[in-house]
Amino acid sequence: MALTLNPAWLEAVMLAVVRMVTFLVIAPPFSHRAVPARVKMAIALGLGLAVSPRVAEGYVPQSTAGFVTALAQELLVGAVLGFLVLLVYSAISAAGTLIDLFGGFSMAQVYDPQSMVNGAQFARLYAMAATVLMFTSDAYQLIITGLTRSFDALPLGGGVDLAGPAQTITEGVGQMFLASLQIAGPLLAVLFLADVGLGLLTRVAPALNAFAMGFPLKIFLTVTLAGVMFVALPRVVAALTDDAVDHLMGVS
Repeated sequence: MALTLNPAWLEAVMLAVVRMVTFLVIAPPFSHRAVPARVKMAIALGLGLAVSPRVAEGYVPQSTAGFVTALAQELLVGAVLGFLVLLVYSAISAAGTLIDLFGGFSMAQVYDPQSMVNGAQFARLYAMAATVLMFTSDAYQLIITGLTRSFDALPLGGGVDLAGPAQTITEGVGQMFLASLQIAGPLLAVLFLADVGLGLLTRVAPALNAFAMGFPLKIFLTVTLAGVMFVALPRVVAALTDDAVDHLMGVS
């Protein structure tokens, strides 16, 4: 029994898998440490085989030096696309960090090796909640769809113009800060008004030592209102998913 293997098809699939693996290692929710490396590799291999009819059509086998160059280019493309998705979803953990800072929880920062987030309680809680919502709401399927469509605009071995990704990353950083303020804004406004009220109370009655009551009061307000903010978190994840897909299409 003779087995014929097309070298062009094999090279195209290998390059596609390299882009997929790099993307899955960086982009959430696949970058979470709870997803084993073997699972990421299996997903990347499956996606590479799924897009093989698209990427192998018209692909010409290259020399060893050309293949190594194309391999490095695919690593760069996958890293850029994954970083754009990571940048969008960093708004959720950044919002949690702001809540920890204004609510007094930032003094108990801990590094979470699973989500790779260094923050206090709400930063880690928001990061974990976003990961769960991305899986339960099938948002990850939209991200994978955007990744597979990137092969149409960025063919294998074609490289990437760094001017486009640089502009998209710059816009994404601004949108990340804006989104984090929008998520944590209502609670931050309440905590700011609580500080103003305590300051006025201290001016009126200095003997009361109102700032001594500030820490338990702000913790109570933060815990009470944080539950209300979780109601809007699914809509926030859906909006951020659309932004992530737009960024992927923008680079492509």
